[in-house]
Amino acid sequence: MSWFQRYMRSSIGAKQVMAVTGLGMVLFALIHMTGHLQMFGGRDMYNGYAHFLQHLEVKWVARLGLIAIVVIHIFTAISLVMKNRAARPVAYAMYKPVASTPMSRYMAMTGLVILAFIIYHLLHFTIGTVQPQYFHMLDDKGRYDAYSMFVRGFQNVGIFASYAVAVFMLCMHLGHGASSWIQSLGWRHPKYGTDKLGPILGIVLFLGYIAPPTAVLIGMIKLPGA
Repeated sequence: MSWFQRYMRSSIGAKQVMAVTGLGMVLFALIHMTGHLQMFGGRDMYNGYAHFLQHLEVKWVARLGLIAIVVIHIFTAISLVMKNRAARPVAYAMYKPVASTPMSRYMAMTGLVILAFIIYHLLHFTIGTVQPQYFHMLDDKGRYDAYSMFVRGFQNVGIFASYAVAVFMLCMHLGHGASSWIQSLGWRHPKYGTDKLGPILGIVLFLGYIAPPTAVLIGMIKLPGA
């Protein structure tokens, strides 16, 4: 067995892989959030941003890379859960958590919910099967009208509510995960307040992601001419 195989099968190696892939997902989430905040700049700005992404030469490289990160993260998480269960084949007679938080105990469950949400989100805004009547409409410059599709999507209270719940779980998952990977990568230092980075990150992501859909729901962001 090579050193790499031994490393990957060890708990330390698996946790560090979780940390690196988690960091990759956090960086993507921050970039994606910044893009969605351009909804406040109006239709031309947001459609210009969407057009830029659609015509990136490395678009599919980035997509495949992100899919690989998510898949590795999920399989590594499953592996860690199985190892933990194997280490204690007999359940506690009475389980009383002392140091763990509710979020840490339900990371696997929230991860599955987030995966389901990501699939739904792709079906809605990337593949166009949720609201096909608004998919790939064109604006006055001949670009895909992603702005109007966004607005029409989040004018639906059901879509907004499901998005809000899923984004909350996503942001708390990434926030708690950030606290864990900071420790796994050896970056934890009480002097510099790195323990606070995870919760702050979760709050920033949630506010950044929920702001544009909320603005649509309350009528602050509207369809052109409305």
